[in-house]
Amino acid sequence: MNPDRPSVSVIIVNYNAGAFLQRSVDSLAAQEDRDFELIIVDNNSTDGSIEAVRTDATPQTRVLRQPRNLGFAAANNLAAREARGEWLALLNPDAFAAPDWLARFRHLRSHFPQGKSFASAQFNAEDPQILDGAGDAYCLFGFPWRGGFGRPARELPPQGFCFSACGAGAFYERDLFLTIGGFDEAFFCYCEDVDLGFRLQLAGFDCVFDPVLRIDHVGSGVSGQMSAFSTFHGARNRVWAYVKSMPIMLLVLTLPGHMALTLYVLARNAFTPRFWPMARGLAAGVTKATAMRQKGQSNRRARRISLWQLARRFAWNPWRMSARKPHVRMFSDQ
Repeated sequence: MNPDRPSVSVIIVNYNAGAFLQRSVDSLAAQEDRDFELIIVDNNSTDGSIEAVRTDATPQTRVLRQPRNLGFAAANNLAAREARGEWLALLNPDAFAAPDWLARFRHLRSHFPQGKSFASAQFNAEDPQILDGAGDAYCLFGFPWRGGFGRPARELPPQGFCFSACGAGAFYERDLFLTIGGFDEAFFCYCEDVDLGFRLQLAGFDCVFDPVLRIDHVGSGVSGQMSAFSTFHGARNRVWAYVKSMPIMLLVLTLPGHMALTLYVLARNAFTPRFWPMARGLAAGVTKATAMRQKGQSNRRARRISLWQLARRFAWNPWRMSARKPHVRMFSDQ
């Protein structure tokens, strides 16, 4: 291990994660592969979690305490700039890595030297028979979802390509992450990983999913899966990711389907507490859609794959999205 340049910089962004944070750090202390540093960015937590956390068993730990809540996107960007590792490994404070998580990643990247991002297999931390995710998937009509979320663990797909890595347990080559702009900090949190994945796809970099990269994830254990906060940001950022990166020809072809699916999702939630936060999020997304479209212009112009190649990386069946099924493509299906 080179103390000046560890192989991997593991980043945890903490915001009032409570006891989850210590459990996450403990999972890193138990790693078989010790060639890593740990960077914890604390977004001005008020629950005492950062004061109570013990990191003496993890190598090269740094804590970056912030005077305010930067959000998930900006906090990870800050840590990425400070990181010394060749690779960034993002781990949520409510996610717990298997002891061989980093060791298996080292083995995996040696077999995929062309890989620039890798996605973990995520299991429900309370019930390992339920999947929490198998990479992020993206519907042709502009709707992302965490593939396999809530599905039986027996549906875990084999090794292949997914659209993007879920930020709860993602690996990115640091230099590429920084060169392509990192996470879009306007997103604050939610869908920033999909937005980054979309930009990587436009640049010709696919994401490798492998079921051996295992983490257990509570899933919105901090912000709340169905909270008004997560609903608002999820709805707003979904619009932004779509208009920002979708090439104009595909945007024109898919916009009617996007609008129809949006109305369908709103109707499904008409009599639930999620309706108004979702409606406000959609309104906020549409309000700044033009600005986000302009923001993504340079990435769209620099696209290195054909429209057909890009379209094949989307899921075309919206019912697959509705059922949250995994969408991992075989390596031969390119």
